[in-house]
Amino acid sequence: MVQARWNGIVLADSDRTLVVEGNHYFPREDVRMENLKDSAATTSCPWKGTARYYDVVAGDQTNPSAAWYYAEPKPAASQIEGRIAFWKGVEVG
Repeated sequence: MVQARWNGIVLADSDRTLVVEGNHYFPREDVRMENLKDSAATTSCPWKGTARYYDVVAGDQTNPSAAWYYAEPKPAASQIEGRIAFWKGVEVG
């Protein structure tokens, strides 16, 4: 079982993560979406496409753009569609 944790809160818990480039991508249904808020941030990857971000909220703390997903990944990355990954101090393991 892999968990994503930040500020004492379990954000995601799954035995179905997919590891791509060293990052665990959690199925959306295994993520506590109430702790994620839409962010305006985006980035672009040449082979995955456009990443969109969520701010992670736990208690009274916010970790800006600490989760990301690909709403419409390019064909080479189709396996991560519907999945969310974490970084910026979120502990995954």
